[in-house]
Amino acid sequence: MRAAVIVFPGSNCDRDLAVAFERAGMDVQMVWHKDTQLPEGLDIVGVPGGFSFGDYLRCGAIAANSPICKSLIAHTERGGYAIGICNGFQILTETGILPGALRRNAGLKYICRSVGLTVENNETAFTGGYDKGQVIDVPIAHHDGNYFVTDDKLAQLRDEGRIAFTYTDNPNGSVADIAGVISRNRRVLGMMPHPERAADEGHGGTDGVAMFRSLMEQLATA
Repeated sequence: MRAAVIVFPGSNCDRDLAVAFERAGMDVQMVWHKDTQLPEGLDIVGVPGGFSFGDYLRCGAIAANSPICKSLIAHTERGGYAIGICNGFQILTETGILPGALRRNAGLKYICRSVGLTVENNETAFTGGYDKGQVIDVPIAHHDGNYFVTDDKLAQLRDEGRIAFTYTDNPNGSVADIAGVISRNRRVLGMMPHPERAADEGHGGTDGVAMFRSLMEQLATA
């Protein structure tokens, strides 16, 4: 299986994500944001966390206009798999690949700690390694993780089973406690918590391992 991780100026979780992919058995290629095309034959694209372009305009807004994002959008539109984590989630909403927006945390403070997540949908390539309703511990590290959608869009996400994870104790004010959402075709996941930081015992937890193993298994049979 082949994965790519997009790197923007200010990305700081790109290698963490690449290592998580590699440990699951994938071949990984790093792709610079100024490239205009993703490599051929990719099974999944990772958009990592960090502070792309220093968040100087709005989190993910400048990155969403990088040359590589046109290829990322095309990749998802033709049914390609992608995962955006933290700043990567912000970029996926800024490009319109996923609905909603990420706003300033309700408490107006940067938060960095582990949180409990409830698995709301385990029928995706990303969540198939968990049980529905299972609570996992995954780190967060963000200042603008307050997920927002309109009431109509929230109802649609619920009706379509597109809420992947919710917080057990909402740390940032996200509507309906949402921590991660998926695309209509279930092939794109955006989430604020960092599963790649919960994929090694040395980092304090391994609850993210099942996500990358599930991805590998699902992509191998797709």
